[in-house]
Amino acid sequence: MSMFHFINSSLLIISHRPLNASLAEETVYATCAHMPAVILFYLVLQFINMSLGIPANIIVLWLIHKNKGDSSTSDIFIVQLAVLDTFFCLIPPLELANIVFLTTDSTWYVLRFIYGVKDSSPLFLSCICLDRYMAVLHPITFTKLKDKRHRSVCAGVVWLVTLVYATAKCVGNIPNFEKAFTGMILAAFAFMVFCNISILWALRQSAPGRDERHPVKKKAFKMVIIILAIIVLNYFPPVALFPFQDYFSPDVFRCYIHYIAFGFMDVSSSIQPVLYLSREQLPKVPVCC
Repeated sequence: MSMFHFINSSLLIISHRPLNASLAEETVYATCAHMPAVILFYLVLQFINMSLGIPANIIVLWLIHKNKGDSSTSDIFIVQLAVLDTFFCLIPPLELANIVFLTTDSTWYVLRFIYGVKDSSPLFLSCICLDRYMAVLHPITFTKLKDKRHRSVCAGVVWLVTLVYATAKCVGNIPNFEKAFTGMILAAFAFMVFCNISILWALRQSAPGRDERHPVKKKAFKMVIIILAIIVLNYFPPVALFPFQDYFSPDVFRCYIHYIAFGFMDVSSSIQPVLYLSREQLPKVPVCC
């Protein structure tokens, strides 16, 4: 009998309908009713992500627009990431309905597309890491390429890859498609770790006080710390858990491991803008506000 099959995506997706009609009408929550704790935790985390992430990302976009004259070369990628995360933070109500109440397949197409977009967010983080890496370790080349034209092209290419990936994921019937996500997250994770460790090592070699005379290096150091925190907190769990999927029972993986890994990854949509804002000098507001 064909059962629900859950692949390594940002949420459970139904690959086959069970022959038993009663099973076909079960919700995702019902299939994990014997171990619901992590699903409930995941849904609470998603609503916190929505409540915090939407305003935080909007503030990031507003600050970057407001400070155009003093913008960083990485801002174009931060803007794309903030737009992507704002879009992702809108889905918890639909996700709640789909997991707990709905048994139709139609909403999964929408969710799979949105999760496909979110899966690609490490690509924009990788672009930020590469930009900071060039600024610190290859300053001459960085200065020659300081105009933002090629960065716009790079952002466009990432969006193209993102939309193609999300569309393929939306279809939901491509054999072994989960390997695309596993490969992408592992490659992006390794690349970001390499860039950030290289940057920290280069900054460590600087003489004491030298960073005060190099604002580019100061900005790079702050950005590296932020991205390292995001990598460790949000992207390490799926990298650490998914290669060992075969060591878990199917029930444990789809009801526990799956939601733990992607719960931490998805909450990056609010943690990323909050960490970005933590290094910014926010404008003062009246006491009444």
